Amino acid sequence: MADLSMPTPAPETGRRLIAAGVIRRRPGRTITVRVTAAGATGVIAKQVTR
Repeated sequence: MADLSMPTPAPETGRRLIAAGVIRRRPGRTITVRVTAAGATGVIAKQVTR
């Protein structure tokens, strides 16, 4: 059985995270936040009927 106590690091692929974001839906509102190297932006919008 393999020893899983020390996970091996991911191989270097030259890839990096460009942006991260979150979308949260609350009753009546949708909140969207996006974070990039240039800064952060956010939008609060009325919820659209689906």
